[in-house]
Amino acid sequence: MISFRSDNDAGASPQILQALTDCNSGPSYPYGADPWTKDVEEQLCRIFEREVRVLLVSTGTAANALALAAMTPAWGSVHCHRMAHIYNDECGAPEFFGAGLKLIPSASPGSLIDPAILRSELGVGLGDVHSVQPSAVSITQATEEGQVYTPEQVAAIAKVCGDMKVPLHMDGARFSNALVALGCTPARLTWQSGVDVLSFGATKNGALNAEALIVFNDELWETLPFRRKRAGHLISKMRFIAAQMQAYLKDDHWLANARHANAMARRLSEGLVRVPGVELVVPTVTNILYAKFPQSMIDGLRKRGFDFYDGRWAPGVARLVTSFRTAPDMVDDFVTAAQEISR
Repeated sequence: MISFRSDNDAGASPQILQALTDCNSGPSYPYGADPWTKDVEEQLCRIFEREVRVLLVSTGTAANALALAAMTPAWGSVHCHRMAHIYNDECGAPEFFGAGLKLIPSASPGSLIDPAILRSELGVGLGDVHSVQPSAVSITQATEEGQVYTPEQVAAIAKVCGDMKVPLHMDGARFSNALVALGCTPARLTWQSGVDVLSFGATKNGALNAEALIVFNDELWETLPFRRKRAGHLISKMRFIAAQMQAYLKDDHWLANARHANAMARRLSEGLVRVPGVELVVPTVTNILYAKFPQSMIDGLRKRGFDFYDGRWAPGVARLVTSFRTAPDMVDDFVTAAQEISR
């Protein structure tokens, strides 16, 4: 099988697996009191060009749910895009950890939240005791369609959040892919543009099971260590999470992996536009590609051993995702197979 189904299908980077082996020799303090965790915290402060608060967890769902729970009271609402992972793919985890908070999907078109539409939506029910109160906004970077918010777009949304006095969360499961696509600094794309909390993903880009919750707004920090413990994500042998993140960040390994994944998606996109009957649905910006195929081509590609998701978004529309492990010949073989089937 050659998988373009998800970057979750890829294993872990050799550097990260080696880091796990290296940290396994000898004892160390538990619950994040180890030197690996301390080093990761210092690395992230350097990367984001300021002091930040860091919580390591093992899943992106935990990072998102804990962040939103800390930002939102039980009677509050979190506004997000209708395609957002927190809204469609986390089985109510934000509501569970947030003691009943409500997710409100935006009517914004495409996969990016429109600031003007958001402003109107945040005003609905404001001050009405019968309604949940708008309490936070969450944006996904990169989005579920592989699109990106520029720093200016993030700042425009943050301006609305500031005016409405609600904090801004960024779901960065594919933050690295968005960052290299935009060519800006992590600081510029987050706190300098008004982001209060970032869920910093690593698992989709080469880690085994390591994510970080990065808090830029100190007012939101106080309850988070307790929420993490209560949620079961204060890992006793935290060094095995930290060692992954340490290797992920070292020598910009995370950026190199993301650049490769994005480059493979561009290669795939450039090949598919030349195949009769194939139509790209959205521009290929990061490592996610959406294309419309004839059903006969979808069936033919599957028979040749290629795997991908299709049909979830619209008939004939497939999602193809590349990763740090996607090789050029895998891409070329897929394009060649599509060309042969089209004939």
